[in-house]
Amino acid sequence: MQPAFSVIFLTTLIGMGQGLFLAIYTEQVYSVLNVVEKTTTSEFYSLGSAAALFLLVLGLIASIFHLGRPERAWRSATMWRTSWLSREVIILPTVMGLVFLYGIIHFMGWNVTVMTFGAVVIDLTMVIGALTTLFVFSLYIATGMIYACLKFLQEWHSPLTVINYLLLGSVSGFTLATLLAAYKQPESISFFAGWSIVLLILAFIFRGASLLRNKRLRPKSTVQTAIGVRHNKIKQKSMGFMGGSMNTRDFFHGKTRLFLKSIKTIFLLMVFAIPLSLLVLALFKPSLIILSIATASMYIGLLAERWYFFAEGNHPQNIYYQSIA
Repeated sequence: MQPAFSVIFLTTLIGMGQGLFLAIYTEQVYSVLNVVEKTTTSEFYSLGSAAALFLLVLGLIASIFHLGRPERAWRSATMWRTSWLSREVIILPTVMGLVFLYGIIHFMGWNVTVMTFGAVVIDLTMVIGALTTLFVFSLYIATGMIYACLKFLQEWHSPLTVINYLLLGSVSGFTLATLLAAYKQPESISFFAGWSIVLLILAFIFRGASLLRNKRLRPKSTVQTAIGVRHNKIKQKSMGFMGGSMNTRDFFHGKTRLFLKSIKTIFLLMVFAIPLSLLVLALFKPSLIILSIATASMYIGLLAERWYFFAEGNHPQNIYYQSIA
């Protein structure tokens, strides 16, 4: 498929924003349950929420550039019963509203106690955060299922698609949370860095599994089935018209195999190898510069990874339009 940069920025930005919220809320839950020492302030939670909301808004803005008629964008939510895209359109602003509510309650200090269980105190932000977490996971699922539900695109039609959207978004958010901790809450660096390393290893395992799976795929369609002719020997000489069309522009990336291989190498290094080494280093020698490089490397690598994901999707119509001569 032809990768659309608006969708690439949409999915990577909202994925990181969702992951950032999961990171700060996970730390709050651990603190409330006394699993880790309570060192994080409401200021850090509100800062993390603001950063997460900023990324979600940027992703929403990026999505507008993918619309032919932006003024009709509201109609995309009308098919929520059957369309994963419609569900994503509904869930995204819901997540944005809940993240804003979570952050503003921390910022204004409206942490009223809802209930207590012995030494565990559940305040309003814990309740709002739990609800937001539910919608965040729902958004990951909806975004991934937009592509995983397409049976005719074998490279995407797999549970690995949803899992990779979830894990890659989460690890990018946790890595950004580690950077924010280095800037505002150094005591929490080891917590966020540790989680980032675990998630990064899991993301590498599942993304590697999808790469191996897709490498073994063979097209279910043939030239014979594409044109409805059962003859054993069919060789395509041209695509049937003199110039390009939507079929040749929107359903094929037009890049060489060497270029695709280069993009794959780049994202494997920048998403996994470089951030992993820097995060491990940050555990022993916390540094704002080191974590800044790790976060930047991961996001740039995610742009390459998402481009490769879309380009890897081989639409069956390309069998018919494979020859341009």
